[in-house]
Amino acid sequence: MLPFYVMVGAILIARGIGAIAWEPLDDWKIATRVGLAVMFVFTGGAHFSPRTRGDLIGMVPPQLPSPAALVTFTGIAELAGAVGLLLPGLARWAAYGLMLLLVAMFPANIRAARTGHRIAGRPHTAMTIRLPLQLFWIVLLWWSALGSGASPDTPQSPGP
Repeated sequence: MLPFYVMVGAILIARGIGAIAWEPLDDWKIATRVGLAVMFVFTGGAHFSPRTRGDLIGMVPPQLPSPAALVTFTGIAELAGAVGLLLPGLARWAAYGLMLLLVAMFPANIRAARTGHRIAGRPHTAMTIRLPLQLFWIVLLWWSALGSGASPDTPQSPGP
């Protein structure tokens, strides 16, 4: 649940900054992409932290090869996706990539919930919460990326 709280806090802070000082953040989709990016930096960084890396490696289903390499790869993918969410020309593709990553990593979350796995001493989120949360993140990624990524040369449809 901690990543959820990190994301919500970052969205609200970004939106507050947009309302007060920096107009580009005065948009819910952009503020949401910022919040998601902060969350993915938080979770991606955990893949490399000595405090959590071993626990994340332990989550990888035993049928998959090279758990340490998979954790490294997914951590890099989360960090790269976070950066991509902040770049208008890449935001849509980053969101799609992160949606796929969330789906691909879900079996590890299922395994962790079923086995009572702990990360840095904290119990893994129960599946009754984790599944709706994963779906929520996927929907937020999709929604926040709608309309992003258009190049300046792309003709825009006229407004009403």
